[in-house]
Amino acid sequence: MRMPVLTLAAILTASPALAAKGPFLSLSNTDFVVLLAFLLFVGVLVYFKVPRLVAGKLDERAVSIRSELDEARRIREEAQELLDEYERKRKDALAQADRIVEQAREEARLAGEEAKKDIETSIKRRLQAAEEQIGSAEARAIRDVRDQAITVATAAARKVVAKQMTAEQGDGLIDAGIDQVGSRLN
Repeated sequence: MRMPVLTLAAILTASPALAAKGPFLSLSNTDFVVLLAFLLFVGVLVYFKVPRLVAGKLDERAVSIRSELDEARRIREEAQELLDEYERKRKDALAQADRIVEQAREEARLAGEEAKKDIETSIKRRLQAAEEQIGSAEARAIRDVRDQAITVATAAARKVVAKQMTAEQGDGLIDAGIDQVGSRLN
């Protein structure tokens, strides 16, 4: 009810018909005819409830816009949740990568220490083997020198004994040596 009163008040105050000269309520006055047509048009609009229909359509549009805004807000919240989840996963992946790198460094350090120990052990074994070979060579050389000395001494003693000993003395020495060997074997 408020709408037609406001419309009528606006028409009457802003009407150019008030500025016309001559009798206003005459059909020959175009301003009066335009005023009547306008009032008739407004009346037809009110009769067919066009303002209510327009208001209903505007309300429907407002409801649909509100639901679209709610849907957009919901989608935005879901997107934010997904973004947060992916950010969390990215941070977890970075942390895991850091742990893997740190673990690889630690394993490399341990492997280096193990390799160093293995090399030291191998060097010690080789040094020990070399020392054993040197000791063995020294013992062999000493044995060879001793054997050679024994051979030389035996040859010299044979020559000396052969010149000083008689056949009877030689037979006695041989018998004594056989007895001595026999007693050692038993």
